Amino acid sequence: MTVTVIHTPSGGPAPVLGPSPDRVEDLASYLARGGYRTQVEPEELLARVEAAGLRGHGGAGFPTAVKLRAVRDGAGTPVVVANGEEGEPGSVKDRWLLRARPHLVLDGLLRAARITGADRAYVYLSDHAAERSVRAALAEREPGLAVEVVRTEPAYVAGEESAVVRRIDGGPALPTAKPPRVFERGVGGAPTLVANVETLARTALLAASTGRSGAAQTVLLTLSGGRGAPVLTERRYDTTLRQLCATHRRDEPSAVLMGGLFGGLLPLTVLDLPLERSRLAEAGTGLGCGAIRFLGPDECPVSVAADAVDHLTAESSRQCGVCVSGTRALRDTLAALAEGRCDADGLANLARWAQGLPGRGACALLDAAARLASTLVSGFPELVDDHRRAPCQACAATPPEAGRRLRVPVPMPVATAAASAVANLARPCASAGVG
Repeated sequence: MTVTVIHTPSGGPAPVLGPSPDRVEDLASYLARGGYRTQVEPEELLARVEAAGLRGHGGAGFPTAVKLRAVRDGAGTPVVVANGEEGEPGSVKDRWLLRARPHLVLDGLLRAARITGADRAYVYLSDHAAERSVRAALAEREPGLAVEVVRTEPAYVAGEESAVVRRIDGGPALPTAKPPRVFERGVGGAPTLVANVETLARTALLAASTGRSGAAQTVLLTLSGGRGAPVLTERRYDTTLRQLCATHRRDEPSAVLMGGLFGGLLPLTVLDLPLERSRLAEAGTGLGCGAIRFLGPDECPVSVAADAVDHLTAESSRQCGVCVSGTRALRDTLAALAEGRCDADGLANLARWAQGLPGRGACALLDAAARLASTLVSGFPELVDDHRRAPCQACAATPPEAGRRLRVPVPMPVATAAASAVANLARPCASAGVG
């Protein structure tokens, strides 16, 4: 069975991976590394977060300091949420982080609560191993704040911030229409910070330093594609896609699937792009959740796009008619293209839908599907034209299968003896209930 390899770059900073990414970091280890101990004032930490330019690592990349201030200044006592629901099939970093370094996430969550003035907090996730690890960490140390663990069923839309709030409030994990945004009215009607767990981990690291540790200068990445083993790594933003490809595989890819399913399919001309957000935006893509797939010789961009949109269609919450009809239309047309039976009208429809569908759903799922179609047509015109006549060998061998080949296994860190003992004490797994 393929396992995900953890790769720590030699000579480069890896503050979130830490010195022992293959082991569960228990309380003693975290305290020995300075965890929980730095008593930086909330305003000082907020200033550090802003000065470091820390942005969210869940996908949208929104400035963290802006979110913190908006929640702090809202009407009512705030709520903070560590969002560990990782719906992207090609990403593993959030589940690994909750499994391996739960105290780092909890430290960041508690500091976010102090900055915003929150009186309660939640850890939101769907991974059972991550839940056990978080509960064990809470049992090791009294958090000094009401913290509940809420588990949901895994789904692409379940990590969207309004879906998170809806599930915590007892409803289904499905997005809601905006406004209001959750920073205005979230859990129980209170202003709510929904922050990705990697973002909170980096907030805790910034509390332990003045930013010189590289806490906001790196990003966790999941690299996959072809027949090579997937890789979880941490790199600086000046790292290029070509350098990442060399870390993951030796042969040149046929294309790059960026940002999980949100950044689209890109040709090889992008390989010298760095991970800097502004440079990626100029190229019409984005880092998203940090999942990057380098397509191997046995993968065709056409069948990968068809597979990815097939997955998004299956994962639609079915609340928005335009999303239901739009994703199905994109799926069916891309499947026809992969099978060599798409005519000129079908290609024209793809181009039209790619332009007209983004922004019309309650969440970004429809946008992701439209971008996959758009980038395929614009980035690989000759390949698309060839597929109108007949499928290539790769497409014929790999029909769409609702994203199953896009999924990456999560590294399972080895528990220390102390962490294992505490985990046995914290075994119950109700949907919510650590107070």
